[in-house]
Amino acid sequence: MDEKIQKAFDLAVAEYAAVGVDVNKALDQLDKLPISLHCWQADDVTGFENPDGALTGGIQATGNYPGKARTIEELRADIDKAMQLIPGNHRVNLHAFYGDFGGKFVDRDQIEPKHFQSWIDWAKEKGYKLDFNCTCFSHPKSADGLTLSHPDPEIRNFWIEHVIRSRKIAEEMGRQLGSKCMHNIWIPDGSKDVTVNRLQYRKNLKESLDKIFEYKTNDEYMLDCIESKLFGVGLESYTVGSHEFYMGYGMKNNVVVTLDSGHFHPTEIISDKISSLLLFLPEIMLHVTRGVRWDSDHVVILNEELLAIAQEIVRADAVDKVHVGLDYFDASINRIGAYVVGVRATQRALLQALLEPIAKLREYESKGQFFERMALLEEAKSMPWGAIYNYYCAKKGVIVGESYITDIEKYEAEVTSKR
Repeated sequence: MDEKIQKAFDLAVAEYAAVGVDVNKALDQLDKLPISLHCWQADDVTGFENPDGALTGGIQATGNYPGKARTIEELRADIDKAMQLIPGNHRVNLHAFYGDFGGKFVDRDQIEPKHFQSWIDWAKEKGYKLDFNCTCFSHPKSADGLTLSHPDPEIRNFWIEHVIRSRKIAEEMGRQLGSKCMHNIWIPDGSKDVTVNRLQYRKNLKESLDKIFEYKTNDEYMLDCIESKLFGVGLESYTVGSHEFYMGYGMKNNVVVTLDSGHFHPTEIISDKISSLLLFLPEIMLHVTRGVRWDSDHVVILNEELLAIAQEIVRADAVDKVHVGLDYFDASINRIGAYVVGVRATQRALLQALLEPIAKLREYESKGQFFERMALLEEAKSMPWGAIYNYYCAKKGVIVGESYITDIEKYEAEVTSKR
């Protein structure tokens, strides 16, 4: 351990102890909080089903920075590189069209666990766990912006079969890896302009989900999640799977609700929704991203909302009830750099939340001492949490501070720039 890092850590431990915070306990908790890295940041949501296919369904990757992953091997290498620069043990989140199809076309209603066995084997080798998503976009049968809510029952049945098969794949991932796989359902269904028969589309979606969940999975191996969105590109006027729809469906059917921090109105935040949902659902899933006006998928940075999300998780005693994954895809900058910035920012937010003098703050609040509560919250903002995070990185054998920039530049020069 570097002497300066150790000294700064020791001083920080003493400062936190003075306000009743056990730093080592907070670090133990942080170390048990995996973050699910989204595979699509490394290849701009292209997948391996049809690498030349264009994105459709309200999804768009902005930019054309050199060196995106073009093969499964390149994608895995990039994820490995990002993992080397992030302390802790984390997860990898896959979409269904990232299967290992052996150069053959396998339609979405025909995918099987065997198409993801190499991903499972890779995760075992690396010590990662996996999460999964059905892929209900960028396909001829989603070209008109409708999938599970489509008026044509034949198209609906195609997507129902795809989601059921995706759930079976997620279940197999969880079984083989010994860790519960979160399977997320997001659909792009909606309309660019005025929609008259909104209720019928939502009835279709409800019936599709009912059929999907007729297949009962083992909750020890996987959990289903349903994710809402306010709107998508080309779907500005109406989104079938709204927050209210999925919140109602999730609570009625005990299905995990996914909150994506970029899927709401620009002035709406998800941190305030966490404690409400936890009163009615045993677990929730978060997709952490950063919205800028109406664009939802900017690289996560340590801003006020990210910290508020982390604080709400900790303040609600929900560390073991909230699953945290990232969901952004920025093709305008170094993609591995985007991974590392986003995950480290999320960890820093969680660490700050874990280091809050929560016992004292709760005491002040219960006694109506609101000035004291405000003052202590303000003082906590400038406490030496950065020294704690640097120590954590060093303890886990990960590059400390901004030095990882040089390491990523080297990887770019030696690997990604030659693609």
